[in-house]
Amino acid sequence: MSNVRNDKPFTLAGRTFQSRLLVGTGKYRDMDETRQAIEASGAQIVTVAVRRTNLGQNPGEPNLLDVLPPDRYTILPNTAGCYDAIEAVRTCRLARELLDGHNLVKLEVLADQKTLFPNVIETLKAAEVLVKDGFDVMVYTSDDPIIARQLAEAGCIAVMPLAGLIGTGLGICNPYNLQIILEESKVPVLVDAGVGTASDATIAMEMGCEAVLMNSAIAHAQQPVLMAEAMKHAIVAGRMAYLAGRMPKKLYASASSPLDGLIK
Repeated sequence: MSNVRNDKPFTLAGRTFQSRLLVGTGKYRDMDETRQAIEASGAQIVTVAVRRTNLGQNPGEPNLLDVLPPDRYTILPNTAGCYDAIEAVRTCRLARELLDGHNLVKLEVLADQKTLFPNVIETLKAAEVLVKDGFDVMVYTSDDPIIARQLAEAGCIAVMPLAGLIGTGLGICNPYNLQIILEESKVPVLVDAGVGTASDATIAMEMGCEAVLMNSAIAHAQQPVLMAEAMKHAIVAGRMAYLAGRMPKKLYASASSPLDGLIK
């Protein structure tokens, strides 16, 4: 991706990444499928639910870091399963301890178990505390442009509006709000949640998103490893199309070849 002409590097917290696909580590059948799918995706950043995954806090149990070593992948601990700011802040601090001072985190504070929609009030509270505490906060949020702006102003290094509800695979349900967020944001915008297949990821990238984060779209596919590879190509294609600039849409046909000099 870095070799695409006129592209700028994808940078987070001072680090540059080649892949613009971020992937989750949950919902796979076993650790081996997790490893294979993430290798096929080409992702360099993998997100981990600290409250649901053993990162060494449970000795004697399988450790995710054994199959996804931190010297190969950037681990992005997330606060999945947290429903208030206090819980989320505590989880990020635990992750920092487990990962030897690691400050890059994905903040998500959920409103309820049925929708897994973000509680934006609690998210803002947690973001303010974590930024003051020295964390580099990437934040899962609604597709409300005002909230996205406030989170960036609070010091979050990236805003991650949902495309659709977590795990639904509905794709980008409100492209208009997402477009406003993209136009206004002074920090990277990543689509997070709702992607179902490769075309969803491509559309997000064509709109101008810096990257896409997904889990269910790969893990719940009939062939997760194959879908992971499809997503890798979808992200690259979407980014290249965004940089190339699409042709304008027209109501009527336009000849593919020029009419000048037509033999009569």
